[in-house]
Amino acid sequence: MLKADLHIHTDRSPDSLITPAKLVARCLERGINCLAVADHNSIEGALAVREVASFPVIVAEEVKSSEGEIIGLFLKEEIPPGLSPEETARRIKEQGGLVCLPHPFDRVRREPLRSAARERILSEIDIVEAFNARVTFAADNARAHGFAQTLGLPMSAGSDAHSLLEVGSAYVEMAEFETPQEFLEALRRGRIVGHRSVPLVHLASTWAKLRRRAEAWRGR
Repeated sequence: MLKADLHIHTDRSPDSLITPAKLVARCLERGINCLAVADHNSIEGALAVREVASFPVIVAEEVKSSEGEIIGLFLKEEIPPGLSPEETARRIKEQGGLVCLPHPFDRVRREPLRSAARERILSEIDIVEAFNARVTFAADNARAHGFAQTLGLPMSAGSDAHSLLEVGSAYVEMAEFETPQEFLEALRRGRIVGHRSVPLVHLASTWAKLRRRAEAWRGR
């Protein structure tokens, strides 16, 4: 069985400092043997991790559409931010990718896809992230779980790690797969495992942003 952390970030995201090599090493320590690397508006990190990993790596992207974030899985090309949710979903599907709804009911973050947009692209959603370790309130993950159940959609889980300490805090135990469709079937039969991270992990994201700004300032 795979232990798949299906939402993770590298230093290709502006709020993470995890290098691909360190991410792979940490996964091996934690027994994680499958990843979906979903950097903000970039697939560079996923491609870099895939080059050095000895286990399956899904090329993904957490795209900031004009109305909130959407994850594309099994991507071949980067999708630009700022497009409408409909256009974002269309571009994911054109590549043979899967549309995942990340942290859909998180009350703390500003980035979840807006409810009106969620309803408009409902027929395009393939997966609902039913457990995100960075969600502050357990009830918000529970609501995502119930939403997926109501729609009969497969459920994913991920650490949403922006620091090495978070890697593997949430994952799905699932069968091996080759294609996106096999992935969906394995996800349906999978089991979500994990725990929510302490809210202090968000300081890692803040530190990464501040460090990037300082480096940019010194480089002037």
